[in-house]
Amino acid sequence: MTTTTHAIAAPSPGAALSPTTIERRDLRPDDVLIDIAYAGICHSDIHQVKEDWGSAIFPMVPGHEIAGVVAAVGSDVTKYQVGDRVGVGCMVDSCGECEYCLAGTEQFCVKGNIQTYNGVGFDGENTYGGYSRQIVVKDGFVCRIPEGIGLDIAAPLLCAGITTYSPLNRWGAGPGKKVAVVGLGGLGHMAVKIAVAMGAEVTVLSQSLKKQEDGLKLGAKDYFATGDASTFQTLRGRFDLILNTVSATLPIDSYLGMLRVGGAMVNVGAPGEPLSYNAFSLLGGNKVLAGSMIGGIAETQEMLDFCAEHGIGAEIETISADQVNVAYDRVENSDVRYRFVIDAATIGA
Repeated sequence: MTTTTHAIAAPSPGAALSPTTIERRDLRPDDVLIDIAYAGICHSDIHQVKEDWGSAIFPMVPGHEIAGVVAAVGSDVTKYQVGDRVGVGCMVDSCGECEYCLAGTEQFCVKGNIQTYNGVGFDGENTYGGYSRQIVVKDGFVCRIPEGIGLDIAAPLLCAGITTYSPLNRWGAGPGKKVAVVGLGGLGHMAVKIAVAMGAEVTVLSQSLKKQEDGLKLGAKDYFATGDASTFQTLRGRFDLILNTVSATLPIDSYLGMLRVGGAMVNVGAPGEPLSYNAFSLLGGNKVLAGSMIGGIAETQEMLDFCAEHGIGAEIETISADQVNVAYDRVENSDVRYRFVIDAATIGA
């Protein structure tokens, strides 16, 4: 039998989200049923509800920053048991056979990873996300949330955490490295916390200085306003790594000029317009302009363990289900510090 659960859905593109009920599939042998405690609101949820990134599936139940407790497990599941604290991120399945899945980078599955929402599973059924009371997920796409970190501040780690941890990890943020984080929002504040915990010297680059106090409290050593043209000259040749977390068109050549020889600028933000650069901005210093997309399940678990070890969680504002539409407006106006999290107990209450 399927399970009927309360949810919040957008009935059509750009429509306000409203209460509804959805069906979750009956447990397969390798499935985990999760009672959701908290679901983070990612800016990508808003983009997809508005169809900013192309045609989408409606009704849509967004949410890919999910934290909760195991309610039941399938007959073949041995890794989890009822009562375990768990999380689910941006994907819920992949082919499991291609070179990328076998390498632990399921996000690059040749057949396409199955998104937690606005996706279609290999069984042909639409996927619905974490703005709901319960979710059923294949056990291989469930991560354990360690004790010592609250489920509420852990929820955003399933997207914002892994999205920033993965490139910082890959490009060697650590002792002796100077890292710049562009933007201090939902992604940027996690990047600062994680890079500092890794041992790097961190600088925040933001359009203005209005969040400077926050950035320094999060562990950044310096904070500069990119709205001041002199910043790019002052910081020329300063950084080993620049992590760009903003979804805006930037003067890429100016940012590349702040890299040391051999440095890398990595984009995790997804602007709607193309970014352009002069090839000589790279050639002149063996520099790298790269991108990064979330992380595999093993690396996501590694990130959760790292955050628990270092006492890292998201800075959140907890809201009830009836505040979601207001929260969407506030996210678009950059009026949140730094992640909204829905208390799932209020969904359908």
